[in-house]
Amino acid sequence: MARVVVHVMPKSEILDPQGQAIVGALGRLGVAGVSDVRQGKRFELEVDDSVSDKTLAEIAESLLANTVIEDWTVSREEQ
Repeated sequence: MARVVVHVMPKSEILDPQGQAIVGALGRLGVAGVSDVRQGKRFELEVDDSVSDKTLAEIAESLLANTVIEDWTVSREEQ
């Protein structure tokens, strides 16, 4: 078994209101020096070694990310 992590983030040209809200909250908490936050999603999949990188890409594109407004990456983690 392997752990696969899929990170999904809004594309850079897409407004991220949740990230902007976090930046605002940090300012109100007195935290200085943070000028931008982008909020995304992390999916962890436990897969066996027969699951190909191509299949993982298809899962990310068709189910986990809205490719119109989000970018995604897939990585396998050591266990």
